[in-house]
Formats: sequence, C-alpha cells, structure tokens
Amino acid sequence: MAKPKDESRERRAIAAALEAFRAAGGLLRTRDALNAGIHPRTLYELRDEGRIEQLSRGLFRLADAPPLGEPDLVTVAIRIPDGVLCLISALAWHKLTTQIPHEIYVAIPRNAEAPRIDYPPVRHFWFSGDAYSSGIEVHTVDDVKLRVYSREKTLADCFKYRNRIGLDTALEALKAYRRSGAVNVESLMHFADICRVKRVMTPYLEAVL
Repeated sequence: MAKPKDESRERRAIAAALEAFRAAGGLLRTRDALNAGIHPRTLYELRDEGRIEQLSRGLFRLADAPPLGEPDLVTVAIRIPDGVLCLISALAWHKLTTQIPHEIYVAIPRNAEAPRIDYPPVRHFWFSGDAYSSGIEVHTVDDVKLRVYSREKTLADCFKYRNRIGLDTALEALKAYRRSGAVNVESLMHFADICRVKRVMTPYLEAVL
C-alpha cells in the first residue's frame, strides 16, 4: 500500500507530465518525454490509464487533444524528421494522382538509417545530393511541420523512379499538372536535370504540355 507521501509524489509527477505534453502541443516522442523529466513509469502509467494514446512506437499524444486531421502524416513527420514526402504520396498531397497510396512514400538522405516505424506503413527511398535537398516545401499539418517535394520536383522524381511506380503513374500526374493551369516548364526542366531524366522527360513534356 502506497504511503500518502508516495501518492502525492505520483500525483505531482503525473501533473508535471501532462503539463509537459501540453507545452509540446500534445505530442511527445519517448526520448523528448524523458528529456522533459518524465519517468518511463509515469509515461506508461498515463498510457495505461488512457490519458495519453500511443500513435506509433515511441510517439504519444494527449487523449483529450482535438482529433488529428492527418494522423499518419503527423506520425511520419515526427518519427522521420529528415524525411520528405515523395513520389505517390507527394502526388496525392498535390492532387496530381487518382491513386490512394497504401504506404507513405518518404525520401531520406543517402547516409540515413532506414526508418523503424511500425505504423503507418512507410516505403522509404534513399536520395542523395541535390536530388534529396532541392525542391522541398514545408507545410503545417495539425501544427506539425511536414516536408513535401514541390509539384515539379515530384514529377521529375516520378520519371526517375518510373520502373518502380509505373510510367503510367508519371504520365497521369503530368496530365493532371497540365490541367491545373499552373505550369512551370523552366522549373520542370531544372528538376529533370537534377534527377538526370531530362532526356527521358522531354518527349513527354513536348507531347503533353
């Protein structure tokens, strides 16, 4: 049986932990929770009591926080901070495909470790140099920063990886891009050059655009 002093200490620990979550916008990775002074025992007690929920391994959120609009994207943005939404996931973000990706496609730096994430399902691609670092846009999703390749960079990537995602996917996206009315051929060719697919893309650009 816990002594009154022990119970008081536990209540203070729980109150401090909940305050740390609120200060972080309701989301904390395990390591950030530990750095904030939350004891693992307190963290898992909060989870078991239903006061926080586990979005993915190592990522917790206040249970009474407003529902997330894009929980999968938020999880990936936090769990893979160097990741950039790419290929079919980026096409879906920019509304350039009719496909519904069953995995989240993420580009990571060539020397990065493969992401270890149990949910949502993630398909990663190692990009290097300018092919990784160029064309990145930063959007805010549920108060979390999400990195996504621009429309033009994504199209160039799709032609580069056409053997893995299908040339029909790249062509569908290019036609949707044309229909959008906001076409930037100079930017397309710039990223085609970076991705080394200028010779591949040029005939399709001439035919479609």
